[in-house]
Amino acid sequence: MAMSPNTPQNIRWVAICVAIVGGMLAIALNAAPLYDAFCKVTGFGGTTQTATKAPGVVLDQTIEIRFDVNVPPGTPLEFKTGQTSETLKIGETGLAHFTVRNLSDRPVKAIASYNVTPHTTGLYFQKLQCFCFEDMVFQPGQTLDLPVIYFIDPDIVKNRDTRDVHTITLSYTYYQQADG
Repeated sequence: MAMSPNTPQNIRWVAICVAIVGGMLAIALNAAPLYDAFCKVTGFGGTTQTATKAPGVVLDQTIEIRFDVNVPPGTPLEFKTGQTSETLKIGETGLAHFTVRNLSDRPVKAIASYNVTPHTTGLYFQKLQCFCFEDMVFQPGQTLDLPVIYFIDPDIVKNRDTRDVHTITLSYTYYQQADG
């Protein structure tokens, strides 16, 4: 005796398969935002954090912050840092200045991405103010000063993977947007 294709058991299996495929499709379509959220929460891959206020504790221990700037070949921007490094006490607020100049005769739309190394320190590098991940349009010949206000969370010394870190490199890359 052959089973009818419309039995409740077959319909249930088809529904389960459709649900699984739909769930996998939803995860695939949201992979980039989910990964971004994961990195922001955990500091994975050197993703820095955003803070609303500085910590109330400043340790006697100092840490050196190095600054690195880049633009891909063919990008008509000059990107510089005002200083190559800054040494501050852990928990103390730091201020770094970056300068971007449009070298072309047309507006350039660009965005800066960033990370820190060692990557394990991303969770502790806290930014109070930053120009990163904001689309900016630089007019022909325009030069802008872009400050970053930051601190290193004192909890960095409590983590066995980061407590012996004495230098962190903050690296920015300015990318020209396709429509600019």
